[in-house]
Amino acid sequence: MMQKITNEELGRPTPEAFAAQPKLPLTVVLDNVRSANNTGAFFRTGDAFGIERLVLCGITGTPPSREIHKSALGAELTVAWEYEADSVEAVERLREAGYTVLAVEQVRGAVSLEELDLESFGGPTARFALVFGNEVDGVRQPVVDRCHGAIEIPQVGTKHSLNVAVSGGVVLWEFFKRLR
Repeated sequence: MMQKITNEELGRPTPEAFAAQPKLPLTVVLDNVRSANNTGAFFRTGDAFGIERLVLCGITGTPPSREIHKSALGAELTVAWEYEADSVEAVERLREAGYTVLAVEQVRGAVSLEELDLESFGGPTARFALVFGNEVDGVRQPVVDRCHGAIEIPQVGTKHSLNVAVSGGVVLWEFFKRLR
């Protein structure tokens, strides 16, 4: 018989142990994400997959925030984050630091997530930054223009996009599998 596992049995690290453990060479940039619930979901997903940090840009909310906490459930205390007013400057800074910056956006020339070849971007030693955009407008064009490339999530339904936090879960899971 299947029985639910208790939180204690899961054996998750303490916040202090989590802070000390190696992180995935992956930073997430949120370009003007308007919903604090979506931002909180990125914190929680980032915690689950052990990303380096979140870069919260423009109108994206920052902790402390009741709305972020509702979906982050404390992950806003375990995932490193910083605020940058301008997403373009954040991307430029990451590029200068040696990151391969990829927009998660439907643009001409985007690579389907399932066909993404990380080796072409420096392989397993590369550091990546993924840019996710506003719930209505996506990643702004000036930000896309400064990225090394773009990733698109394959879809077969009638809607043109996924919720940004759902997109984050899909893409971060794929990077977690490949980079871990």
